[in-house]
Amino acid sequence: MFLNTYQCNRFLKLWLFGVTCLGTILTSQSVIAETVMEKVARTGILTAGTSKDAFPFAYADNEGQLVGYSIDMLTLIQQQIEQELGQEIKLNLVPLESNQRIPQLLSNDVDIVCDASSFTWERDKKIDFSVSYGTTGTSLLVKQNNRAALSQSLVGKRIGVLPETTNELAIKRAEPNAKVVYHKDRNEGYSALEQGHIDAFADDDILLTSWLQNMGNAQKFATAGYYSQEGLACMIPEDNSPFLNHVNYALVNFMQSFIRGEQSSVILFDNWFGDQGQVPLTKDLRNLMLENMQLIIDFKEEIPQT
Repeated sequence: MFLNTYQCNRFLKLWLFGVTCLGTILTSQSVIAETVMEKVARTGILTAGTSKDAFPFAYADNEGQLVGYSIDMLTLIQQQIEQELGQEIKLNLVPLESNQRIPQLLSNDVDIVCDASSFTWERDKKIDFSVSYGTTGTSLLVKQNNRAALSQSLVGKRIGVLPETTNELAIKRAEPNAKVVYHKDRNEGYSALEQGHIDAFADDDILLTSWLQNMGNAQKFATAGYYSQEGLACMIPEDNSPFLNHVNYALVNFMQSFIRGEQSSVILFDNWFGDQGQVPLTKDLRNLMLENMQLIIDFKEEIPQT
């Protein structure tokens, strides 16, 4: 069968269109199939989601720089990956709201999230967690004159929370009849409490203690109750075992050297949680964090000293 000029041109256009579509599909599939380690090696950048208001874990300082204990953990992870890949890696920090963390991981916009995230099975269906590198729990920030009433019952009380956090889950489980009020960030929650729009604000105990230590009118507020005990961990996209291994190695290596009393790790930890640190821990909470570290080390096997 012979084709005229019009038919030939039409056939050629259709063929080119098909090749273009196939190339687009194959390119998209190759991007999707790219692991975090491959992406970091290709770009030279580790993109990390974190918080801007989770003092002392991850927050913006007076100069707008993101700093904190979790940021220090990210730096250790960056250094471990540099060592593995044999190349310099830039750590790109991206501030995220609490309800942005998992969507940003699922869309591959960030490679890892380290802030004050806690493990839940519901989250684990979508992403993977590192080993736990810290310990906290849900408590309430309340006005001092309202502490006794809230300690007795949360029924009908307006409890401020950040959406999609373990603090929200802890309050709902503790008292289903509490009135949960959502806030976009911690500053909005603190302001709502100060202005009397809510009766309490639920958050990690360490974060609330940190807030109190940095408030000029701290005597007007107090923490109340303890509704959960949680381990803090980093979150990464699923199916990235080599990357997760390096993340865990960096975290366990730090905890192990801290337990051994190695100066660099002790200084790092005490800068945030020591007696002269940003948020001095009570003896009980410090011991709890140390016990958590030792359990992780024992579970993962000790890393040989070099």
